[in-house]
Amino acid sequence: MPNGRMWSRPSRVARPNMRPHCRRIAILIAACAFAGLGHRAEAEEPIEIFDAHLHYNWEPKPFYQVDEVLALFKKHRVTGILATSRPNTGTHALVDARADGLQVVPFIRPYRVRADIGTWFNDPVIFELVQEEFRRGYYRGVGEFHLTGQAADTEMVRKTVDFAVANNLYLHAHADQEAVEILMRHNPQARIIWAHTGFGLPADRVAAMLAKYPRLWGELSYRSGIIDESGKLTPEWRALFEKYPDRFLLGSDTWVSERWANYGEIMAGYRAWLAQLPAHVARQIAHGNARALFTENRP
Repeated sequence: MPNGRMWSRPSRVARPNMRPHCRRIAILIAACAFAGLGHRAEAEEPIEIFDAHLHYNWEPKPFYQVDEVLALFKKHRVTGILATSRPNTGTHALVDARADGLQVVPFIRPYRVRADIGTWFNDPVIFELVQEEFRRGYYRGVGEFHLTGQAADTEMVRKTVDFAVANNLYLHAHADQEAVEILMRHNPQARIIWAHTGFGLPADRVAAMLAKYPRLWGELSYRSGIIDESGKLTPEWRALFEKYPDRFLLGSDTWVSERWANYGEIMAGYRAWLAQLPAHVARQIAHGNARALFTENRP
């Protein structure tokens, strides 16, 4: 990805400072430690998860075939997905599969190839691509797209935001705080899912953004600071979830093959800290908020 903190998913920002095998051990310990809290019957059936940040990329090629992907969702009780791909061919395949028990919410990815990540916001051809894809009639949003700072302040981005508002679409933005502010300034009616919720942005600044922008939701893949090295929720994030239980979503961010290979571990990690929250808060973050966003307010 192009240079800039918000363009990459560095492990030091995204995850606690542990080696992969230590992290797996911590997740398992946390899952066992909090399984006895008793606020859900998770021993029989794990809490369902809506994966609100999923890429089924066909460039260069899919890691799994469609039937394997659907089996993976079923295995890990993922009952809904926010589906995107580069190019959009992978999303078409997931929609066309019409899998039982799986809500597929397709978003238009403004990328044909990886290089578009660094140029889409100044490229009128990409805006034409967004409009062409929209004619398929089933899309609910645009993104995930990448923006850092003033890169959000372009005519093409403004047109994309206005197009989304005019057509009742969400925006899924991998962006720093400045870029999110600019997106909202383009059109205050924009509804934005903030991919990674600022990565390492302090919790108090995340809270300030949620208070300032009621049409902003935070998606939590690669988000640091939520748990400590033992797997326990940190006080600031517990407080944030309990104050804004209706403003957070979960996601796998399967942008590379490794994320697909570790999909079950990613879901287990979420369930470990969800089990530490009040049951109604856990349900909202795990799947309820996504259901509310994508079932209501249909065009």
